[in-house]
Amino acid sequence: MNFAKMALVLILGSAAAQAFADDGYSTAATSQLPVETYTAAAKPDIEKVIAITEAADQCAPVPVQMTYDDSHGQRHILQYQVMGSGCSNG
Repeated sequence: MNFAKMALVLILGSAAAQAFADDGYSTAATSQLPVETYTAAAKPDIEKVIAITEAADQCAPVPVQMTYDDSHGQRHILQYQVMGSGCSNG
């Protein structure tokens, strides 16, 4: 019975590791990318969004960054402005 429990734990553990595995992209490689600033004239080629940073808790325009892959598989980081999450409707 102990062998069956150990086998089950190993199987579930390896399945969980697969579920939490990233897309094969290195965080270190992403941190070395130049940050591109969005302009109204820009037409970014966004194939797949990898991550978007959280907006700051301020009631003002704040920068956020989106990491994405283009249609050629190249990784980009695009910075743009959004309204912060600290505004109240009162």
